[in-house]
Amino acid sequence: MTKADLVGSMADSAGVSKAVAEKALNGFISAIGKALKKGDRIALTGFGTFSVSNRKARMGRNPQTGEQIKIKAAKVPKFSAGKSLKETVGGKKK
Repeated sequence: MTKADLVGSMADSAGVSKAVAEKALNGFISAIGKALKKGDRIALTGFGTFSVSNRKARMGRNPQTGEQIKIKAAKVPKFSAGKSLKETVGGKKK
């Protein structure tokens, strides 16, 4: 599914125009990005949690030359799916 497909689906579900749905989606994406940049954690009950994870510096290897390279430490976004989302995707466990 592309962003355009998602906007169309949101518009249909909410009974609003695609323009309004796109503004809402862009606002959501922007708010998540700003919160993660500040180091905040965003928990959407039943859907999942967005957070920032610290990746340590490490040694890697250039696949073309085989030469060892240093990979810098980095902050990366992380998403953990919630129980309801897991059940929706994988079916209910009995």
